[in-house]
Amino acid sequence: MNLPALPCARVVNVVLLALAALATGCAPTMPAAPAAPAATLAELMQRPAERALVEGIRHYDEGQYAQAETQLRKALATGLADGRDRASAHKLLAFITCTSDRLADCAVEFAAARAADPHFQLSRSESGHPVWGPVYRRVLAP
Repeated sequence: MNLPALPCARVVNVVLLALAALATGCAPTMPAAPAAPAATLAELMQRPAERALVEGIRHYDEGQYAQAETQLRKALATGLADGRDRASAHKLLAFITCTSDRLADCAVEFAAARAADPHFQLSRSESGHPVWGPVYRRVLAP
């Protein structure tokens, strides 16, 4: 490849301008790649794991804990893509197992939630719950 020859003074000026831009934080940047569009709810519901998560949450909200546990475990087994979704499934499984007096399983689920999402934490009201709050604090205490 043949590049045009630049006079030495021109090369020095270009280098000095680039260094000055870097020193002042004004360095040119490459345009960011466009973000992939977020999946719609309809698209998510076509994925078996995400559909099972939605069903598990629905059953949990309706107080159908056995069905919720089945669907949440199915969601995890079929490969939820997002770590926050996996943490949500584990959190609800922790609540279910704690309230059914399976405290060792509850502790495992809280640990799995943190492993899935390093920023996982219960809300203040959730962590104050008399059944699962002590297990949560014991497992994930800072």
